[in-house]
Amino acid sequence: MITSNAPSRNLLPPVLLLLVVAVMWLTHAVLPFPPVLPASTRWLGALPLAIGVVMAVAARAQFARAATEINTFAEPTRLVTGGLFRWSRNPMYLGMGLAAAGMAALSGAATSFLLAAVFVMIVDRWYIAFEERRLRARFGAAYETYARSTRRWV
Repeated sequence: MITSNAPSRNLLPPVLLLLVVAVMWLTHAVLPFPPVLPASTRWLGALPLAIGVVMAVAARAQFARAATEINTFAEPTRLVTGGLFRWSRNPMYLGMGLAAAGMAALSGAATSFLLAAVFVMIVDRWYIAFEERRLRARFGAAYETYARSTRRWV
């Protein structure tokens, strides 16, 4: 059951990321504030962007191999703790956060960095908190043991 502080079922995390990236580029194009990164270094944003995408896709593939539910709002069916999930309880969200930071660096605009930070805060306080409540309810002590031994992010 979804509580009042649960995220909207209509706004899945990847959709939120795409919206944030679209707003980054729109504000960059419409409101060209002075950049916080020089143009000569912005290309470095490609590295966290690429790492983030690869990380999110690899974690998604782990869910597929485990034959567990990927949808944020569906009932969790398995607790995945191996692979990338040994290092982070949320490698998909970590990957999306890195991708958002990489996009912000590519634009070089302060507003883009602010939007990337807002994305991470929403993911942390809204989606991850919601999912953790569901995982605790579904897996109990197994999830608690995993949560104590593995950081939320890194």
